[in-house]
Amino acid sequence: MNVYSFDPLRDPRWAPFVERAAKASVFHTPGWLRALERTYGFTPIAFTTSAPPDALTSAAVFAGVRSPLTGHRLVSLPFSDHCEPLVEQPDALEAICGAVLNHRTRHGFAYVEMRPVSTALPPAGGFAATTTYALHRLDLRPGVDALFRSFHKDSIQRKIRRAEREGLTYEAGRTDKLLRDLHYLLDLTRRRHRAPLQPMAWFRNLVASLGDSLCVHIAYHGQRPAAGILTLSHGRTMVYKYGGSDTHLNPLGGTPLLFWKAIQGAKAADFAELDFGRSDEDNPGLMAFKSRFGARHSTLTYWRAPGGASRPGSWGWKVALAGRVLTMLPGPVRRAAGAALYPHIG
Repeated sequence: MNVYSFDPLRDPRWAPFVERAAKASVFHTPGWLRALERTYGFTPIAFTTSAPPDALTSAAVFAGVRSPLTGHRLVSLPFSDHCEPLVEQPDALEAICGAVLNHRTRHGFAYVEMRPVSTALPPAGGFAATTTYALHRLDLRPGVDALFRSFHKDSIQRKIRRAEREGLTYEAGRTDKLLRDLHYLLDLTRRRHRAPLQPMAWFRNLVASLGDSLCVHIAYHGQRPAAGILTLSHGRTMVYKYGGSDTHLNPLGGTPLLFWKAIQGAKAADFAELDFGRSDEDNPGLMAFKSRFGARHSTLTYWRAPGGASRPGSWGWKVALAGRVLTMLPGPVRRAAGAALYPHIG
């Protein structure tokens, strides 16, 4: 079976293929790929069994990360929680995986990483499971009242009601002010976690590339940002991607309120699912928080080939060390250093 490679940002077949593919997510869209390229220089490449100029019937998309700090690798896709190969037939998937591995060898990548939600990769291709995460998804098809009743009474329902009593206000959109308030809250949160902060350019490029598919949600206590989340959407799925809060205001319930507002908005737009995104399995607090909204849990497995390729822990300590150092730097220096580090993470 022949396999062909192409640039999904410049091939007119890609966008309509993603629109009609049942397993496609916002991470497959041209907007997400464009933001990756504009911000970090990650040029996408896709592989398909459909010969040009035939309409696409199967494809998998990747981007190369080249870093002297974390190594050279071909990832599907950087900074994406998951990215399902849009392939229905096992023989087509096996052929595409073989072509990707040949591309890895020819272009000097140490390994290939794939992040499917449900697809088991062909063992003949040398792929092996490397890292697992928890993935939480909430079925939005029940009515609004039924959804609210399914929330944990103390941890979620009570906090939403407190946020309303405390007079927290809610704003949503894509304005630069909302982005700056979100970035401020993310900075607070990343410092607490001793992790580098995503550059502001990333969020501005997401807004420019995704348009109406992106929404920033902020809860305010007076004029002060209390909590913020960023959601993305594709098809009938809304995805929670980023969130941050001011710990001094956390008792007011801003974060539960934001998710409740996002869920109400998703229902009004006829979305069928809220994807809460991946969680590290050693973060039980975050996993419990998502479960208390009634979201169902599944295991998300990342695969690598060659199977013996180094795992994130082999270079993750460098990023963790950098994060600890960054927390001690003045704000402008910390943000600039984080922006310089992110192209190496992917």
